[in-house]
Amino acid sequence: MTLAGKTILMSGGSRGIGLAIALRAARDGANIALLAKTDTPHPKLEGTVHSAAEAIEAAGGRALPIVGDVRNDDDITAAVLKTQGEFGGIDIVVNNASVIDLSGSIELAAKKYDLMQDVNVRGTFMLSRAAVPILKYAENPHILSLSPPLNITPRWLGAHTGYTLAKYGMTMATLGIAAEFARDGIAANTLWPETTIATAAVQFALGGDRMMKVSRTPEVYADAAYEVLIRPARERTGQTLIVEQVLREAGVTDFSRYAATPGTPDDELFPDIFL
Repeated sequence: MTLAGKTILMSGGSRGIGLAIALRAARDGANIALLAKTDTPHPKLEGTVHSAAEAIEAAGGRALPIVGDVRNDDDITAAVLKTQGEFGGIDIVVNNASVIDLSGSIELAAKKYDLMQDVNVRGTFMLSRAAVPILKYAENPHILSLSPPLNITPRWLGAHTGYTLAKYGMTMATLGIAAEFARDGIAANTLWPETTIATAAVQFALGGDRMMKVSRTPEVYADAAYEVLIRPARERTGQTLIVEQVLREAGVTDFSRYAATPGTPDDELFPDIFL
């Protein structure tokens, strides 16, 4: 199976992991609708929803840039309807939009806590829910959320409680949808990497250039997401998948090409949080 002719509705996707997933799908000739706020360039971050759409088209796909906020119910409804109207349906939802703040519970601003809950948890639930009635008619419907397995050890529950709650909320929303709509044949899974990924979030929230050098590129995430999304939906749902395990199942044995710094041994890469 390929993603040729399939339609993906993704939250975010202007840059980083989301864009990498979109570009991998575009190489097959997929249709990709991006619901993102990035209408104009950010002073520190590269990419807008429009530049992402141009890159998708250049890679061989069809793009629909939708300026909107996953926190806004009207924007979600409009994105679903625009995607269906433009491409005739929706085959895949990728919950990529996410906010990170690793502050401790005392230091975490209430507004940032609310933002993480609204984007990560509520956004995942609302976008997925809005697309379900259309996904039911897809040949191979998938929902994929970029969130971690539920690890309730004190180490992760207490390391950054606000952020942990938001990412686990994404996972729980996805697993709940998987159970609720399993009879409809809609696969809903999560995907998370073993190592940090060289994105703006890692650079600005985790450890700057030093952390970027010991991370993997977003393409490792994109290739794993591709393997999940081409699989028959009824074969795997309700699972918290790990990027590298998915690729190993697909026959990948050498991950050196994914190192952000060429030549970095696997054992020197920085383990991602939650694993």
